[in-house]
Amino acid sequence: MIDAPTDEISDPRLWKKDGWIARVIKNEDDDGWAVEMTRKGDSEPALVSPWTMGRDKKNPKPLDHAAFHTLVKTTTEVLRRHEQSARARLHSTFSYAGEDGQRIRIDLDIVPDDDDPHAIVAAYDERTNELIRTGRTSPAFKLTATTAARFVRTGEA
Repeated sequence: MIDAPTDEISDPRLWKKDGWIARVIKNEDDDGWAVEMTRKGDSEPALVSPWTMGRDKKNPKPLDHAAFHTLVKTTTEVLRRHEQSARARLHSTFSYAGEDGQRIRIDLDIVPDDDDPHAIVAAYDERTNELIRTGRTSPAFKLTATTAARFVRTGEA
């Protein structure tokens, strides 16, 4: 028989496995229970969710293998969506046809620096992916057809 790694725990209220920690806790907002999912090494839980009461209606239902894996899958999906949303807030792309019919793609990437927040705007030839122009601008820069065309024409963002 192969021994389980020493850092794995499979208790009714605490599971540690595959880089995740699931802990059943008292729900501070009511008389129920909650489960918090924390990635190993993180200081804060990635997900806190209501947890089912046991048969005695006082204590929580114990964690088991299936519940733990469902929680890992759910938490991973929540984190993935959060990361996608963050990327979408910090990056935008706009394409248009220039006056000569050339397809141009404009990328706007926001740099959320506490000391020096700014954005980088770059124009590319869509056919060759060749950089036409790049510049630095305010993170509040609005990427529209008008601002994109002006940037390509004048370099003004």
